[in-house]
Amino acid sequence: MVGAGVLSLPYAMAHMGWGLGITVMILSWVITLYTLWKMVEMHEMVPGGKRLDRYHELGQEAFGEKLGLWIVVPQQLLVIVYMVTGGKSIKKVHETFCHECTPIKTSYWIMVFASVNFVLTQLPNFNSISAISLGAAVMSLTYSFIAWGASIKKGITPDVSYNVKMKSTSDGVLNFFSALGDVAFAYAGHNVVLEIQATMPSTAEKPSKVPMWKGCIWAYVGVAICYFPVAFVGYYMFGNMVDDNILITLEHPAWLIAIANLFVVIHVVGGYQVFAMPVFDMIETYLVTRLNFSPSSTLRVMTRTLFVGISILFFGSLLGFLCGFAFSPTLYFLVLFYTYLQLPCFIWLKLKKPRKYGLSWTINWICIVIGVLIMTQSPIGALRNIIVSAKNYKFFS
Repeated sequence: MVGAGVLSLPYAMAHMGWGLGITVMILSWVITLYTLWKMVEMHEMVPGGKRLDRYHELGQEAFGEKLGLWIVVPQQLLVIVYMVTGGKSIKKVHETFCHECTPIKTSYWIMVFASVNFVLTQLPNFNSISAISLGAAVMSLTYSFIAWGASIKKGITPDVSYNVKMKSTSDGVLNFFSALGDVAFAYAGHNVVLEIQATMPSTAEKPSKVPMWKGCIWAYVGVAICYFPVAFVGYYMFGNMVDDNILITLEHPAWLIAIANLFVVIHVVGGYQVFAMPVFDMIETYLVTRLNFSPSSTLRVMTRTLFVGISILFFGSLLGFLCGFAFSPTLYFLVLFYTYLQLPCFIWLKLKKPRKYGLSWTINWICIVIGVLIMTQSPIGALRNIIVSAKNYKFFS
């Protein structure tokens, strides 16, 4: 549940200030937990004992066979963005350990990250990657602790300022929505919650939503332990001078920051396995049910190897755009806000059909309207960031 975006939360606070920043941090935690509860509840909402074991199945149940796929599947394919995050994290580790070494392009580090996934993606299901997922969770807790612990050790920056960073009013507005994107980028889990819940036994007496919801609560306790100290302590210590990654601002001790970046790499490797699993399941199910392939280890190896390989080739031609997408929080925010807030509310209204103007109906429509209002403001900053990133980023030059 903890995303590597936690390290950018102090930077997001610098664009919002104390009042708005604290409000957004708390509201984002509450809202994403609320919509996660909706996802857990909708897993067995359809009468007749049918379980919606896949996110795209939930979309199809609400929006139809074809439209449901077009709405949900693109969100799950965004797992390829982890390639960029993983590559940049490995590059940071290398540069921290070896200052005098010749710089290596980010694109090559992306390939190094992909090479690890060629092997780990062959693990067949969620149960087989439980140890990797546990390791990734421990790493996220550890580097979050290092981030705020080292900040306290370093102390408050001389002449620290908490004034919101902006050159003009319009720039401040764009930066605010970019900060919202940073916060949204830090959250994860909705894309795989149904697939994880599908691994649990369920009966009328003991439905799977009971243990699943307990797991979600504990996961969000972990999110709060990681996110709030990093965001608030980091901003308190460095003010509006904090970098977009708090580990960059810290710099010293170098060995500790290098270890923290290494933990980020391990965490992203684990995260890729978790978020890619529904994609692999979807592809392999299609090959078996529609194209009459025989389910086998050979099919799994070929499918997953091709997926990782094609991802690398895909980056070769569109890396500039994807880097702009991955590291343009305003655009990524569009997708995440839709995934974490609006889509669950739409599906809930479609399947649950709450009483019109009742409490549940009102809350869901308030969430949807807020999402629409924010999303209409975000594309301008997103387009700006993509254009700049696409111009400045080249793959092999």
